[in-house]
Amino acid sequence: MYKNSERFLTSFNRIEKMLRSLMIHKKDASFSKAVKILRNSNALVRQYSDDLLEFAELRNAIVHNKVDMSYAIAEPHDEIVEKIEAIEEELRKPKLVTPTFEKYVYCFQSDNELSKLLKVIHEKKLSKFPIYESKTYLGLLTQKGITNWLASIDQREETLESTYQLKDILPFENNENSRFIAQDTTLYEAIELFKEHTSRGKRLEALLITTDGEPSSRLLGIITAWDILEIS
Repeated sequence: MYKNSERFLTSFNRIEKMLRSLMIHKKDASFSKAVKILRNSNALVRQYSDDLLEFAELRNAIVHNKVDMSYAIAEPHDEIVEKIEAIEEELRKPKLVTPTFEKYVYCFQSDNELSKLLKVIHEKKLSKFPIYESKTYLGLLTQKGITNWLASIDQREETLESTYQLKDILPFENNENSRFIAQDTTLYEAIELFKEHTSRGKRLEALLITTDGEPSSRLLGIITAWDILEIS
């Protein structure tokens, strides 16, 4: 039966090896230094940076306070060992946006009538729709965009949904409300993209997932701002 200190140190050493493999330069940097460098560019390391730095302090306490080869004066609690092992597993095999957010996405052509989209909103309770012209992505249409458009037209018109096409409505939408990401994007990288837009005062409504992150590739799924609130 392994002691908690042995399990902790084994997991710590594995994480240290992974961090060094991620370093482009300064591969001989200390564990803490590697964390501080990588958290600037790696969303997963940034997510766990505080924990990793605390682990470094605990590791030093265990190693430096060992009184002999078989006895460590500092024995981590079970929850600490379980936590570092869980983080190690996450770093080794990070959660990706697929298959978690892989789903059928309702898309429309720009010359589709509004009535077709409104029917999907009513039946499926969805609110975000990629709009294409043939295979070219034009933008993401949301209920907010429809509301902005509706406020601009003559309210005396009686057959709005049958006389207007989606290309008439799309100009009233925020054209920076969506981004494309590749299917191998990590969950934390996706979360960072939403935070990045918010920090710039721009609301990101959805991330659209394709195989390689290119708008022209097949659409595999969608992540909305609401999805991010539920997991972050």
